[in-house]
Amino acid sequence: MTTVVHPGDSLTGRQRLAYILILGALTALGPFTIDMYLPALPTLESDFHVSTAMIQLTLTATTIGFGLGQLLVGPWSDKIGRRVPLIAATGVHIFACLAAAISPNVELLGIARALMGIGAAAGGVVAMAMVRDLFGGRPLVRMLSRLALVNGLAPVLAPVLGSWLLLVMPWRGIFVVLACYGVFVIACVSLWIAETLPKARRHDAGHSTVGQRYRSVLSDRVFVGIAIVGAANFTGLFSYLSASPFIFQGLYAFTPQEYGLLFAVNSIGIIIGVQSASRLTKYFGPQWILAVSTAVMFVASVAIVVLDQAHAGIWGVAIPLWFFIAACGFGFPCVQVLALNNHGHEAGTAASLLGALNFGAAGVFSPIVGLLGTGSAAPMGAMMAICAAVSIAALWLVVRPRTVPELSH
Repeated sequence: MTTVVHPGDSLTGRQRLAYILILGALTALGPFTIDMYLPALPTLESDFHVSTAMIQLTLTATTIGFGLGQLLVGPWSDKIGRRVPLIAATGVHIFACLAAAISPNVELLGIARALMGIGAAAGGVVAMAMVRDLFGGRPLVRMLSRLALVNGLAPVLAPVLGSWLLLVMPWRGIFVVLACYGVFVIACVSLWIAETLPKARRHDAGHSTVGQRYRSVLSDRVFVGIAIVGAANFTGLFSYLSASPFIFQGLYAFTPQEYGLLFAVNSIGIIIGVQSASRLTKYFGPQWILAVSTAVMFVASVAIVVLDQAHAGIWGVAIPLWFFIAACGFGFPCVQVLALNNHGHEAGTAASLLGALNFGAAGVFSPIVGLLGTGSAAPMGAMMAICAAVSIAALWLVVRPRTVPELSH
């Protein structure tokens, strides 16, 4: 007789598939919000008559809003349950999308983008917390990786869809499409998502207040170290997201459609990495997968700088960039499972801190690439190398892989 350790262990294969698809759609709201308008960034620069760095600040505003939103929604969802915060925050997202669509200047667009980030934050945090409500140990790794596979389609499709939309509508129309996606999310949650956090667990002893939940999470050395690893990895990836439209469309004269295709090819690397990491956890602890992936990220980013300065051309940038992005994919599920596995009682708080650090760090540091210039790929590669170095240091000095216990089966 099989013992049910976690609620999700009793779900049928069809029920698990439904959770993967619906929760994947929820987590995709964030990547769509961030990535869909990337092909339009050069157009925004021209329409508003502002600098590249100023346009990149609208992207920064989104990520900072995303981080702040997660800090609010995560503890809130631990307190009252998962459904209500998700629906309320997505309503904010819809309003902000419509505001962005009619923004007369870049300043108001930046404010609207920040609100879009706050509203979109709920999807990723609540979906991750729901998975942790239902699963633990290696089943948690499998579910997070499958969720990431569905979610991985979002960064593949978002810039491609954005570039196609630009063929039939002005850039403002992209934000109307995002508002419609928010309506779709609310409909899915209202019709098909059940509450996964029992009332009894919303008032667990020692975890009844926001401060207690944060204290429980932040006193865990492994969580703190792995959160730094995740934030550094994401900042490196976001340096690519914010700089690549200008590098490839400006320096290498790609059309928005060609850039969208390149972005899709790179994002496939994330999917390959995520799914490979899930299988490798059968044989290696996630901390050891991170040890290899962060080293690959460092080597690949240094190669971008060296080959760019050697005038190796588009392939000298594109090939190591693909390996950097694939290595990020290997790290994503490993960071999530190491951060959440020991925090079932405060999964929303842990997920919110993880996401807030990711997007907060990315929002603060990635615009440095725009300030250094996008006349070559070297500033982008240098920022990615620094992030990879920080990630390696946090893994070995704070997390200390040899001290991390094995995952349960």
